[in-house]
Amino acid sequence: MKAMLINAYGEDAVFEAAEVEKPEVKAGHVLVKIAASSVNTVDTMIRKMGKELPLSPDTPAILGMDFAGTIEAVGQGVQDYSIGDEVYGCAGGLADLPGTLAEYMVADSNLIAHKPKNLSMRETAALPMVAITAYEGLTRAGIKQGQKVLVHGGSGGVGHVALQLAKHFDAEVYSTGGGETQLALIEQLGATAINYKTETIEQYVAKHTGGAGFDVVFDSVGGANMANSFEAAALNGQIASTVALCEMDLTVAHFKGLSLHVVFMLIPMLHNVKREEHAGILSSVTQIVESGGLKPVLDEKRYSLEEVGQAHARLESGQALGKVVVENDDLS
Repeated sequence: MKAMLINAYGEDAVFEAAEVEKPEVKAGHVLVKIAASSVNTVDTMIRKMGKELPLSPDTPAILGMDFAGTIEAVGQGVQDYSIGDEVYGCAGGLADLPGTLAEYMVADSNLIAHKPKNLSMRETAALPMVAITAYEGLTRAGIKQGQKVLVHGGSGGVGHVALQLAKHFDAEVYSTGGGETQLALIEQLGATAINYKTETIEQYVAKHTGGAGFDVVFDSVGGANMANSFEAAALNGQIASTVALCEMDLTVAHFKGLSLHVVFMLIPMLHNVKREEHAGILSSVTQIVESGGLKPVLDEKRYSLEEVGQAHARLESGQALGKVVVENDDLS
């Protein structure tokens, strides 16, 4: 089969087209003909940093984590899927799990779900990682109907999904953005947009919560921005962060009695633990999508499998609005 390989990691690492052996299905897994795969920030980090990251596969490596495609073979013990089923998931591209930048992959059936019927393959491939991350963060934070929820980075890959899921859970949703295009997208998706460049935290907390703070803060920016999340949260508020690689003074969190939920959705893939929870989340996401509660935003640029290097560059440029997707021929 055709695959795009990384033969050496580094800032100048390039993808090279190659013919590799088509994988064979095994027990508990399915063989999927891949129609599309999306590019996530972690994919670009692996390409550049390689073994500096403990989750990077050995080279030559097939990267890519998200996919949408059609099942061509079903392994022993798999009961919920049949040949011809259209599925999606986040199931490879790290550690010892071959990735999605190929014609076929073998995926653990506990990491996939049936594709939403009302989305194309290209749209569906944009969802797995960001949808699992957003869903896990919001549910771990105990999101409830009527709560005031703040999403930092609501026009980004994870953020625009978290925003829509919070709306689906009947929360009152607000989101930060930094430019006209970002703010317009946030409003289009049904949240109240906050321009963090022109409004201070104190100002928008006073304006939208009467100074009480937000019940739940979903922080898809993370790092130093976590201090802003602490500042914006209500007493005994809940913070869900997707980027907690930082040193923080927890004084504000202490005196507010805040709870912090760090979401690292790759744990089931890396450690082969509770993978079925990802299947369950994706099944719930499928229902939400089919009910009209969630639709991924895709970048206007389109890329073929052979153009995955350009797709990575597009994501890294910061110019993409929505998810960057790689398509296999005419299958998406």
